Amino acid sequence: MAKDYQPKEIESRHYERWEKAGYFKPSGSGSAYCVVTPPPNVTGTLHMGHAFQYTIMDTLIRYHRMRGDNVLWQMGMDHAGIATQMVVERLLNAEGKSKHNLGRDAFIKRVWKWKEYSENIIANQMRHLGASVDWTRNRFTMDPKLCESVTEEFVRLYEEGLIYRGKRLVNWDPVLHTALSDLEVLPHEEQGKLWRLRYPLAESDEYLIVATTRPETMLGDTAVAVHPDDERYQKFVGHEVCLPLTGRSIPVLADKYVDPEFGTGCVKITPAHDFNDYKVGQHHKLPLINIFNEDATLNDVVPERYRGLDRLDARNQILEDLKVSGLLDGEDDHKMMVPRGDRSGAVVEPLLTDQWYVSVQSLAEPAIKAVASSDVCFVPENWSKTYFEWMSNIEDWCISRQLWWGHRIPAWYDEDERVYVGRNEKEVREKYQLSAKTSLRQDDDVLDTWFSSALWPFSTLG
Repeated sequence: MAKDYQPKEIESRHYERWEKAGYFKPSGSGSAYCVVTPPPNVTGTLHMGHAFQYTIMDTLIRYHRMRGDNVLWQMGMDHAGIATQMVVERLLNAEGKSKHNLGRDAFIKRVWKWKEYSENIIANQMRHLGASVDWTRNRFTMDPKLCESVTEEFVRLYEEGLIYRGKRLVNWDPVLHTALSDLEVLPHEEQGKLWRLRYPLAESDEYLIVATTRPETMLGDTAVAVHPDDERYQKFVGHEVCLPLTGRSIPVLADKYVDPEFGTGCVKITPAHDFNDYKVGQHHKLPLINIFNEDATLNDVVPERYRGLDRLDARNQILEDLKVSGLLDGEDDHKMMVPRGDRSGAVVEPLLTDQWYVSVQSLAEPAIKAVASSDVCFVPENWSKTYFEWMSNIEDWCISRQLWWGHRIPAWYDEDERVYVGRNEKEVREKYQLSAKTSLRQDDDVLDTWFSSALWPFSTLG
């Protein structure tokens, strides 16, 4: 025997023997006991958090094996759409290339190559930990069978009217050029400015002063709002102001959304670039004017002198023009929460885009009932309050992402942009009775990783 204990040699030898002997497979007898591993992302390597949770799972798994239960620890890995694509894009950038140089197909091949590399590292780490997972059942979220499950779920929900395509505001990352979920947006407290802008009344020499932290969005304003009980401004409700620099007139309206104590008590309403303004705009049936391109430069809707400018450059130019016109009333230092993408670090822009959504209200109701009736219990119980708060205020789920890596949305468009959903193009043509002459193109977007990950316990186990 060796004088000292050599864990690297001894542990790897024993693990290899256990795995070859099939000790980690279900026994076929006893009560069923199963743990499905939350799939680690193929973005690199495992960290201490993984080691901690896998140790707890392994302890439970081994305990139930010793009890004689029929035990399965289901292992697998997640394609992690946006995170993995970013890793590969960084590697390409280091080589002086980009995904656009390669094209979609070649880029996806490159990501698959990275997936194999990362998956091998993770699998070896799991073996070094001694994790007794059933490797014969190892799965990946983009395995063919699992892709079938994702497509099937999408098509069924669409046919039930629970998935739809619509134009709504989303969190838009102007660096990654994709929609983000609320959980992928991190608010940062930062020092900014609160500018006061003068909006002249259309019918008199008076003006209203609005306060804003984002003066560049004024080019998309469609109203000015005041609180209905604010006596300072009641006489202006129903009248119009001239929107500076644009040549447009917009209405003054009353809405309880306005905080009379914030700024001047007058707020500009930009429904296409602010989530709260969007709700106000919907209530008052205001038009939505999108002023940004996907990279947060200003588009052709705005006056010509601002077109093509980055939003911050446009801000400086607009402030200068307002100052020259005598319409800049002043500015104050102002601490505020700035939304930034958790991966790119870019300031996230609310943007009006066409996306795919899951209608969640009818899905949330039975989920709320399950916890309210104690069919499902939280430990500790106080987390149920967080759950109810979340589920009761949940909004339709944006499931499309403007990425190349992931489950491509099973929808096709004809030359008139009519949409057809099906499991494949052949089924679409049969289902909608389309001739071979009808030109179809598949949706370029992929599904949010969580759409497929939500199916993980079912797609892995059948």
